[in-house]
Amino acid sequence: MTALVTMRVAGFVRGGRALAPLIAVLVELGVIYGGGASPAAVAYGYSAAALFPVLAWLTKLLLDTEPDVQRRLARLAVGPRREATAGVLTAVLLALVVCVAAMVAPWLFHGIDTRVDLGAGLALGVLAHLLAVPAAVAVGALASRAVTGSVRMGVTVLVVASVLVVVLGLSGSVAPWLVPPVMATARVLSGKDLPQLGTLVLLAGWAAGWCVAAFAGYGWLRRARA
Repeated sequence: MTALVTMRVAGFVRGGRALAPLIAVLVELGVIYGGGASPAAVAYGYSAAALFPVLAWLTKLLLDTEPDVQRRLARLAVGPRREATAGVLTAVLLALVVCVAAMVAPWLFHGIDTRVDLGAGLALGVLAHLLAVPAAVAVGALASRAVTGSVRMGVTVLVVASVLVVVLGLSGSVAPWLVPPVMATARVLSGKDLPQLGTLVLLAGWAAGWCVAAFAGYGWLRRARA
């Protein structure tokens, strides 16, 4: 498992595929925090939402780096479950690295208002990014070539899923429950008052339930296409 994770990170970085998501992250963070200081909870909530499609894209690029033949050999060597798990773990690790950078970046741009609930805002920012990471990895995994079978279909899945997360997440009907609570978290953290514990528990349960279903679908589709 460790060898597979190391190999995929090395291939992703040395192959140059990490460059495009890195540039996208830098541009997004510059745009978000270049307009002035805002409370930590608000800034980090929208940072997590803005990073969601980039993290999903990063996951797809990572999982697509490995050639199909090499992926099948890895499945034979360690088993299909461990091979698929290694890919997801690699994507989660890289996504967490990006989120750490996103938490640090606003301090470089003086984008955090330290006078407004700084401690609580930082904790809520960590929560917002932790809720976004597994959902983004799940979307990227579902858009990977191992599931969709082609780059074109994978890009279509990635774009449609990212758009639905925003559109349904901003709607006021039952439909938002069909997507992870990325936008819902950003809206909750942007309120005048800090969210209640019950609201945070609801968001965490929503994210957990959605991710369990998404990763279960990913595992089933990987087995079906094997």
